[in-house]
Amino acid sequence: MRPRGWVPSALASVAVLVLIAGCSSDSDGDKPQTRPAATAAVAPERTAQPSGDVLRLANPIGGLLAETGTGALVALETSRDAGTTLFVIDPATIARKDAAGASDIGMRTLMLPARGAGLAQGKPGELLIPADHRIMRVDITSGVTTEVPVDGDARSVRYRDDGTLFVGTADGKVRRLAPDGTVAETISGLASADALALTGDHLSVLDRRQTSLTQLDLSKDRLGLALRAGDGATNLITDPFGRITVTDTAGNELLVYTAGPLVLRQRFPVGSSPYAIAYDQRSDTVWVTCTQSNEVVGFDLSTGIPKEVGRYPTVRQPNSVTIDERTGDLFVGSATGDGLQRIRADQRKKGQ
Repeated sequence: MRPRGWVPSALASVAVLVLIAGCSSDSDGDKPQTRPAATAAVAPERTAQPSGDVLRLANPIGGLLAETGTGALVALETSRDAGTTLFVIDPATIARKDAAGASDIGMRTLMLPARGAGLAQGKPGELLIPADHRIMRVDITSGVTTEVPVDGDARSVRYRDDGTLFVGTADGKVRRLAPDGTVAETISGLASADALALTGDHLSVLDRRQTSLTQLDLSKDRLGLALRAGDGATNLITDPFGRITVTDTAGNELLVYTAGPLVLRQRFPVGSSPYAIAYDQRSDTVWVTCTQSNEVVGFDLSTGIPKEVGRYPTVRQPNSVTIDERTGDLFVGSATGDGLQRIRADQRKKGQ
C-alpha cells in the first residue's frame, strides 16, 4: 500500500548504492570505513515557553514510548550515578492537580537491573529494552522484568508478531532470536547496529558509525543492499506504508526510504539538528525534534514534496519524542531535567 500522491524522489537515482556480497565474518581482513557516531546537538537555553502541558521531572529522560497494549507512557531515565529507572505514567493525568493545587500524576517507578540503551515495543503490554549482554522484557502491568541473554552489547531490538526478536549489537552484528531465546542466525559485517527497521518481510539496519542504512538478506544470512544515510544519521521510524524515515542529525535533513529493494524516496532539509523522531498514523505525519532550537516539527509525507504542518517550542534538549496512538497526543522528553511535555492533538489542530 502506498500513501496518496506517492512520488519517488529524483535524488534516489543519484544515491550511492553499495552491494555487499557474501557473508561477512570476524575473520574478514577489511574493516568498514567509520566515523564517530553522530549525537544530538547541545541545546541552548529556552527562549520560548513550551507548548501544551509540562510535567516537572527533574530526572533526565533518555527515551519515550507510548506502549500500545496498556496506553501507558514510559520514560527511560538513565543516570550514571543512580543506574536506570523507568517511569510508567498515565498520560491522562499529566497537568492534573489535586485539591491543594499540587500535581496529581498517575506514575509508577520501576528499577532495571542494567542500563538500557533504548525502548521498543514488544508484544502488547510488554516493553523491550536492549542492554549489555541482554534484552530486558518488562511487563507493564505487573512491573516484572525478565531477561533474554545476548552475546554482546545490545543497542537495538525489534519484535515480530510470531515472537521472533531481532537484536543489533555495538559490534555490528544482528541476531535473529527464536521465541524461546535461542539464536537462529547471526549476520555480521557492519560497524554497529544502532537501530532496526522491520517493514513487512524486510529488515534494515541503521549504522551510525558508517552513517548508512543496510537491508539484510535473511534468506541467505548476509548483508544486502546499502545506502549512505546523510552526513551523520542517528534515529529512524517506520510506518504502515513501509517507509523508513531517518534523521540525518549532522546533515540537518530527513531521509525517507523504502525497502525491498532499498531506495531513497525523499530527502529534504529540516535544520536545527533533527534528532528524535515519531510517527502519527492518524494524520500520516512525522514529528522530529530539533535540539539546536528546542522545537518539534511535523511534516506531512503523503506526497513527494514534504509539507511542514506544525512547529512548537519544547522543553530544553528534546532528545526523545513519541505519539500516543489512542489519542494522537505528542510527548517530548528533556534530557537535561526540564520535564516531560504533552502537546494534545486538539491543540495542534488549532495551531496553538
